[in-house]
Amino acid sequence: MLRTPITAALLALALSACSPSDPLQKTSSALASGVLLPAYNHWLNADQQLAASSQAFCSANADLAATRLAWLNAQSAWSALQPLLVGPLSEGNRAWQVQFWPDKKNLVARQVEALLQSKTALTPAELDKASVVVQGLSASEYLLFDTAIDLTQAAQKDRYCPLLIAIGAHQQALAGDILSQWQSSDGMLVQLQSFPNTRYADSKEAIADLLRTQVTGLEGMKKRLGTPLGRQTKGQPQPFQAEAWRSNASLSNLSASLNAAEQLWLGSQADGLRSLLSSQQAELASRIDNAYQNSRRQLAAQQQPLSQLLAGEAGRSQLNALYDSLNTLHRLHETELAKALGIQLGFNANDGD
Repeated sequence: MLRTPITAALLALALSACSPSDPLQKTSSALASGVLLPAYNHWLNADQQLAASSQAFCSANADLAATRLAWLNAQSAWSALQPLLVGPLSEGNRAWQVQFWPDKKNLVARQVEALLQSKTALTPAELDKASVVVQGLSASEYLLFDTAIDLTQAAQKDRYCPLLIAIGAHQQALAGDILSQWQSSDGMLVQLQSFPNTRYADSKEAIADLLRTQVTGLEGMKKRLGTPLGRQTKGQPQPFQAEAWRSNASLSNLSASLNAAEQLWLGSQADGLRSLLSSQQAELASRIDNAYQNSRRQLAAQQQPLSQLLAGEAGRSQLNALYDSLNTLHRLHETELAKALGIQLGFNANDGD
C-alpha cells in the first residue's frame, strides 16, 4: 500500500511515541518538523513567486522592481537553507543549480551571454540541459541587476526574458522536487524522526549530521564574508568576489543564514540542539547564546552595502569585527558543542578553503 507524505510523517511520530524516551530522537524530530521542513517550504514558495513574477514582468504585467524584490526573497530563502543542507539538496550538483559562487572568473556573465548567442529562443527544457552556471539565482541576478543590462529597454527585454523565465521555472521545479523527496514515505522528514533507517543507524547519527551541516553553514558564512574582505588575499579587498554583489544582497544573505543557524540551535519550541546540553553545561550554552547575539548585533550595525564598507578603512574594520564574531560562533559549534554532545564531526565540505 502506498503511503502519502502525511501518512509517513504520522507513522514516524507514532513510532517515536511508542519508543523509550530518547532526547536525541526528540530533538532530531522536532528540528525536522519545526525548523527544516518549514525552511524548505519557504524556499519553494519564494521560488514560485520568482517564477510567477518573472513571467509577469516579461508579459508586461509587472514592473522590474517587483521582479527584483521576488529575486531578493528567493535569494534570502536560499541563504536560510545554507545551515540546513541535509539530504537531497546537499547531494549531486543540486546546490550548484541554485547558486554558482564563488565566481572568480565572471563565468556567470560570460556563460549567460554565450548561451544566448547560441540559443536566441531559449526554452526551460534547453536550460535544464545547460551548465549549472546559467541555471540558478546567480544568473538571474545578472539579468536583473547588472548595470550593463537594462530590461526596461524592449530589445534587451526580448533578449533576456526567455532565460529569466526559464531560470524561474527551473528553480521552482528543483525546489518542488526536493520538497517532495523530503516528504516521501522514506524521505528526510521520516529519516530524522524514526530510527534506524536507510540513512541513520540511530538518533545520534542524525544529530551529528545536523550539527555537521550547521558547522559547515557557519564556516560558509565566514567564507562569504572573508573572500571579499580579502582574508585569503593578504587583506586586499575583492568586492567582485562577494556573493550577490550585483544586488547588494551580501549582508542580508548572511543575516538569513545566521538566523537559520540560530533556529537549529534554539529550535522552534526551545527544542533545538541547545536542549541537549545538561544543566552542568549551562555555561557553554550561555556563551553560544551570547555569540549569536553578538553576530546579530554586528550584522545589524552595518548600515551600508558590503561594497561601500569594503571601500573604506572604517568599513573594513567593522567587517573584520563581524568576521571575528562569526569565527567565534563557528569554533564554539565545531569544537566545544561537538565535544559536549559527544560528536566527532570529521571532514567538512569547506575544509581547505
